[in-house]
Parts: sequence; C-alpha cells; structure tokens
Amino acid sequence: MEKEYQTLTPEKDPMGAAIAEYQQKGKAGKLRVLSEMFDEDEIPVNYLFRTYEQMPAIEQKALELTKGDTLDVGAGSGCHTLALISKKDDQTSRHTAIDISPLACEAMRAQGLEDVRCVNLMAPNLSQKYDTILLLMNGTGIAGKLERLPLLLNRLRQLLKEGGQVLIDSSDLCYLYEDEDGDTDMEMLEGDYYGEVVYQMRYKNIRGEDFDWLYTDYNTLKTFAENCGFNCEKVMDGEHYEFLARLTERG
Repeated sequence: MEKEYQTLTPEKDPMGAAIAEYQQKGKAGKLRVLSEMFDEDEIPVNYLFRTYEQMPAIEQKALELTKGDTLDVGAGSGCHTLALISKKDDQTSRHTAIDISPLACEAMRAQGLEDVRCVNLMAPNLSQKYDTILLLMNGTGIAGKLERLPLLLNRLRQLLKEGGQVLIDSSDLCYLYEDEDGDTDMEMLEGDYYGEVVYQMRYKNIRGEDFDWLYTDYNTLKTFAENCGFNCEKVMDGEHYEFLARLTERG
C-alpha cells in the first residue's frame, strides 16, 4: 500500500493509545511531543475529550458554521463530531469521523459515534461527498510539507458537494522569529518554509514514527487555495497567531 494511504499500527500509535486509555479508564499518562524546533511539550489527554464549552473560540466558530453532511478529518477522540451531534437540530445530516488511528476509532465508537472510519484521507476508498469538511486543531498539518499542500487541497475538493465548504485552522509560526521589539528577522525565514515542523510523539513505552506537520500563515494558505480553485476567506483570528479559514469552490 502506498505510504500516503496508510493507517497506523497500535505499536506505533502513542496518541491513539492515550486516547483509548483515557476513554476506558477516565485517566491517562503523559502524551509527550518532541521536536527539534521546540522544547519538549505535553498534550493533556483530557483536553482531547473537550466539550463544546471547553473548546477555543476558533473551534466553536467552526462548529457554528458547519452545515449538512460533515466529514471530520483527523477526528481523534471525536470531540468535534460529538459536539455537532449534540448541538445540531438537523437530525437528517450525516456526520462521518475519520482517523488513521484504529485505537482512536475504537474510542470514538465506544462513545456512541456510528459513522467512524479508520481510513487515510488520501485513500481512494473514501469517496462520498460532504457539505462541510472539518480540519481542526491545526488542520493544515496533514499536508506535512508546503509542497504537498496542493495535494491536500485538491483532495478536499474531490470530497466536497456542490456548494460545500472546508473549515480549516492553522497557526503562523512567524512569532518564533521575532526579536524583543516584535520585529520579524526576515533572514531567519529564508530557505525552507518556516512552518514545516518534524514531530515525534511518545506515550509510556510507545514511540511513534517521526512525522511532518505543516503550519501556514493565512496569506500562504490563501495563495495555494486559490491556485487549487478555491475561494479563501479568513473567518477569525485566535489569541496567538492562529486563524480559522473557510474555503469554498470557485464557480
């Protein structure tokens, strides 16, 4: 199977293991995040199970804008889909949650989600079309590298119904290159795109493979989106360089 179609195996799935343990026991250990660009970080596993009221304003806004049949990409614990089901008056809409982690998918099903699929977004057997596609919690990251952003965007277009929308968020990492006066050191931004990061996650004795993750500034996302046939609008800014964008197919 081509790498871009692959899903994870449990022995290489630290986040899935953390999600599964929390769902089963109501508690979990440290989910560690490592990168050469940042100090070691930790994702509080209970945060992955946040309710609508606990979500940041950007995520709440995305869920408010969601309409019709919805595809939740990289759904994790399923918190966004669960929030949609609990808030939506339209009971006829279909809500599909996908993730490449079989452990996370099991945890979503255990919480009552019915349409959960362990599948890679790029896999050809994912072929239904949706009114809204959600890519939240730094959704541009799925592209991995800037050069792969068109592949992601073109794939999203394939999965959109006529008149559909993509709601996607990201963060502009330019703040990492600001001096004490708040000015950006442009020389530091030369070379590879500054929003490309390599991460590794660890949970207890489980080590994941290194993976590429892409953060984009809004203007870069807008340029790539328009080149792929989308209209792109910024819906809102967050509190720290993050933003929510809405993409619609250009007529």
